Amino acid sequence: MDKKERVDRIEHSDVGSIRIADEVVGIIAGMAAMEIPGVAGMSGGLVGGFAEMLGKKNLSKGVKVEVGEKEAAVDLYIIVEYGIRIPDVALRVQENVKKGIESMTGLDVVEVNVHVQGVGFPEGREEELRVR
Repeated sequence: MDKKERVDRIEHSDVGSIRIADEVVGIIAGMAAMEIPGVAGMSGGLVGGFAEMLGKKNLSKGVKVEVGEKEAAVDLYIIVEYGIRIPDVALRVQENVKKGIESMTGLDVVEVNVHVQGVGFPEGREEELRVR
Protein backbone atom coordinates (compact mmCIF):
# COMPACT_ATOMS: atom_id res chain seq x y z
CA MET A 1 0.00 0.00 0.00
CA ASP A 2 1.38 3.43 -0.99
CA LYS A 3 2.24 5.77 1.91
CA LYS A 4 -0.34 8.35 0.78
CA GLU A 5 -3.02 5.67 0.84
CA ARG A 6 -2.18 4.60 4.38
CA VAL A 7 -5.15 4.70 6.68
CA ASP A 8 -4.76 6.00 10.22
CA ARG A 9 -8.15 5.40 11.69
CA ILE A 10 -10.99 3.18 10.66
CA GLU A 11 -14.29 3.45 12.43
CA HIS A 12 -17.07 1.00 11.68
CA SER A 13 -20.76 1.79 11.89
CA ASP A 14 -23.97 0.12 10.78
CA VAL A 15 -23.68 1.67 7.32
CA GLY A 16 -19.93 1.28 6.65
CA SER A 17 -16.56 2.57 7.77
CA ILE A 18 -14.87 5.96 8.11
CA ARG A 19 -11.20 6.33 7.20
CA ILE A 20 -8.99 9.28 8.20
CA ALA A 21 -5.56 9.54 6.54
CA ASP A 22 -2.35 10.81 8.21
CA GLU A 23 -2.24 13.85 5.98
CA VAL A 24 -5.75 14.92 7.01
CA VAL A 25 -4.76 14.95 10.69
CA GLY A 26 -1.57 16.84 9.72
CA ILE A 27 -3.51 19.48 7.80
CA ILE A 28 -5.94 19.97 10.69
CA ALA A 29 -2.98 20.41 13.05
CA GLY A 30 -1.24 22.88 10.72
CA MET A 31 -4.37 24.97 10.23
CA ALA A 32 -5.05 25.03 13.97
CA ALA A 33 -1.47 26.16 14.64
CA MET A 34 -1.66 28.94 12.04
CA GLU A 35 -4.83 30.33 13.70
CA ILE A 36 -2.77 31.42 16.71
CA PRO A 37 -1.49 35.01 16.69
CA GLY A 38 2.29 34.99 16.86
CA VAL A 39 2.80 31.98 14.59
CA ALA A 40 4.56 33.29 11.49
CA GLY A 41 4.47 29.96 9.66
CA MET A 42 5.29 26.29 9.62
CA SER A 43 8.88 25.16 9.23
CA GLY A 44 10.09 22.56 6.78
CA GLY A 45 13.34 22.09 8.70
CA LEU A 46 16.70 23.81 8.73
CA VAL A 47 18.30 24.74 5.40
CA GLY A 48 21.80 26.19 5.53
CA GLY A 49 21.38 27.02 9.22
CA PHE A 50 18.11 28.89 8.67
CA ALA A 51 14.58 27.62 9.22
CA GLU A 52 12.74 27.14 5.94
CA MET A 53 9.34 28.83 6.15
CA LEU A 54 6.54 27.05 4.31
CA GLY A 55 3.55 28.70 2.71
CA LYS A 56 -0.05 28.04 3.68
CA LYS A 57 -0.37 25.35 0.99
CA ASN A 58 2.22 23.20 2.79
CA LEU A 59 0.74 23.21 6.29
CA SER A 60 1.08 19.45 6.79
CA LYS A 61 4.80 19.57 5.90
CA GLY A 62 5.71 21.18 9.22
CA VAL A 63 3.72 18.54 11.10
CA LYS A 64 4.50 14.96 12.08
CA VAL A 65 1.64 12.82 13.36
CA GLU A 66 1.47 9.36 14.85
CA VAL A 67 -2.04 8.01 14.85
CA GLY A 68 -3.36 4.85 16.42
CA GLU A 69 -6.89 3.52 16.49
CA LYS A 70 -8.07 5.99 19.11
CA GLU A 71 -5.12 8.27 19.96
CA ALA A 72 -2.80 10.68 18.20
CA ALA A 73 0.51 12.37 18.99
CA VAL A 74 1.61 15.46 17.09
CA ASP A 75 4.95 17.22 16.53
CA LEU A 76 4.73 20.75 15.09
CA TYR A 77 7.65 22.70 13.67
CA ILE A 78 6.83 26.40 13.72
CA ILE A 79 8.33 29.83 13.22
CA VAL A 80 7.20 32.53 15.64
CA GLU A 81 6.92 36.25 14.99
CA TYR A 82 9.66 38.46 16.41
CA GLY A 83 8.72 40.12 19.70
CA ILE A 84 6.17 37.52 20.76
CA ARG A 85 6.64 35.54 24.01
CA ILE A 86 7.40 32.01 22.75
CA PRO A 87 6.08 29.97 25.73
CA ASP A 88 2.69 31.72 25.48
CA VAL A 89 2.39 31.08 21.75
CA ALA A 90 3.49 27.45 22.13
CA LEU A 91 0.90 26.77 24.84
CA ARG A 92 -1.90 28.31 22.75
CA VAL A 93 -0.78 26.24 19.75
CA GLN A 94 -0.86 23.05 21.84
CA GLU A 95 -4.37 23.79 23.11
CA ASN A 96 -5.78 24.77 19.70
CA VAL A 97 -4.25 21.79 17.86
CA LYS A 98 -5.55 19.35 20.48
CA LYS A 99 -9.02 20.89 20.34
CA GLY A 100 -9.08 20.96 16.53
CA ILE A 101 -8.01 17.35 16.01
CA GLU A 102 -10.25 15.99 18.75
CA SER A 103 -13.34 17.86 17.59
CA MET A 104 -12.90 17.03 13.90
CA THR A 105 -11.70 13.41 14.10
CA GLY A 106 -12.80 12.04 17.45
CA LEU A 107 -9.22 10.96 18.18
CA ASP A 108 -7.82 11.51 21.68
CA VAL A 109 -4.70 13.69 21.32
CA VAL A 110 -2.24 12.48 23.95
CA GLU A 111 0.54 15.00 23.21
CA VAL A 112 1.30 18.03 21.07
CA ASN A 113 5.02 18.81 20.94
CA VAL A 114 5.93 22.26 19.62
CA HIS A 115 9.40 22.75 18.11
CA VAL A 116 10.25 26.41 17.49
CA GLN A 117 12.57 26.41 14.48
CA GLY A 118 13.01 30.13 13.95
CA VAL A 119 11.81 33.71 14.30
CA GLY A 120 9.97 35.55 11.54
CA PHE A 121 10.64 39.25 11.08
CA PRO A 122 8.24 41.79 9.53
CA GLU A 123 9.12 43.00 6.03
CA GLY A 124 12.11 45.36 6.15
CA ARG A 125 12.66 44.79 9.88
CA GLU A 126 15.02 41.83 9.36
CA GLU A 127 17.53 43.99 7.48
CA GLU A 128 17.24 46.74 10.12
CA LEU A 129 18.06 44.23 12.88
CA ARG A 130 21.12 42.90 11.02
CA VAL A 131 22.63 46.38 10.63
CA ARG A 132 22.80 46.93 14.38
